[in-house]
Amino acid sequence: MSIKNSTENFSLIGENSFFSGNIHLSGQLRVEGKYEGSILYIEHLNVGKNGKVKSNVFADIVIVEGVIIGNIEAKTRVMLMPTASIYGDIKTPELIIQNGVILEGKCIISPNLSKNIKEIIEKRYNE
Repeated sequence: MSIKNSTENFSLIGENSFFSGNIHLSGQLRVEGKYEGSILYIEHLNVGKNGKVKSNVFADIVIVEGVIIGNIEAKTRVMLMPTASIYGDIKTPELIIQNGVILEGKCIISPNLSKNIKEIIEKRYNE
């Protein structure tokens, strides 16, 4: 296990490192190794090219170059880089998917995630 904290609230799970358990952090987490847990709460998650996460993720911003197995819920945005592989649902106001991404899951994209999306769309249709 390798988690380093700096005064700037930056944490790292380094390459060839493994961490298991639930994480609740303020600041930024970069995963270059492997993380497994049931819940990951973080402000900003960055999964590097060699990074692997098996957990449900709750964050403000998520940037993925590696692998995530689990659902992602982001308050601001999710960005999937060309090398990203995701198996799970995504819920966010903004989703950016670059060419080359592998994704299986349901995506819910709305500026207000707390409202019933089906009702909003049906209301717009009936206007």
